[in-house]
Amino acid sequence: MNFLARNAHSHRDRPSAVRRRYVQAVLENDLTFCIGPAGTGKTYLAVAIAASMLKRGQARRIVLARPAVEAGERLGFLPGDLQAKVNPYLRPLFDALHDMMDFEQVKRFMVNDVIEVIPLAFMRGRTLNDSVIILDEAQNTTASQMLMFLTRLGHDSKMIVTGDTTQIDLPENQRSGLIDATEKLRGIKGIGVVELERGDIVRHRLVQNIVNAYERSNTDDGRPAR
Repeated sequence: MNFLARNAHSHRDRPSAVRRRYVQAVLENDLTFCIGPAGTGKTYLAVAIAASMLKRGQARRIVLARPAVEAGERLGFLPGDLQAKVNPYLRPLFDALHDMMDFEQVKRFMVNDVIEVIPLAFMRGRTLNDSVIILDEAQNTTASQMLMFLTRLGHDSKMIVTGDTTQIDLPENQRSGLIDATEKLRGIKGIGVVELERGDIVRHRLVQNIVNAYERSNTDDGRPAR
């Protein structure tokens, strides 16, 4: 699966060793955590892997989920049906998906339930077999939400959990499920943990400068970067 090389032009950068290790970790493990700052390609590569496995017949479904933390109860007050309500929040996952497949193919797969893009809360009570299941923005899960998500893993499936632990939107007194899970599960056979750094940022060159500047500012103020 040489999607790193195929999609390098999309990142305007040559694939770094750590991103290659990320892909390898996903291929070798049933559950992979990828932690890193904005712009490192965490979500993009997860979707690329899932799309490649779907096209090769190595998975029958792709399930993309995010915790709707910012939306909270306000989600119910937005106009339209469920898809209209959550579409803006889940847009980054759609954007990555449309880079891998044309619009009509994505639309057809979604109509046939081959690709499902949903808020995390809607995964409760399910078991997902023969699937690639991606949880994005996982830093905004609670420990109980993360446990709920991880226990959805079924036979012949892979899970990829991505997040940025410097951008946690949970209340100050609530521990991130991503941090909690990686601390508890690190070292278990079949679970991979990959950490990307600022040097792996592949967006516009200014993104890395912005991340560095904010981190320096937070450090100077005596406050940890969240």
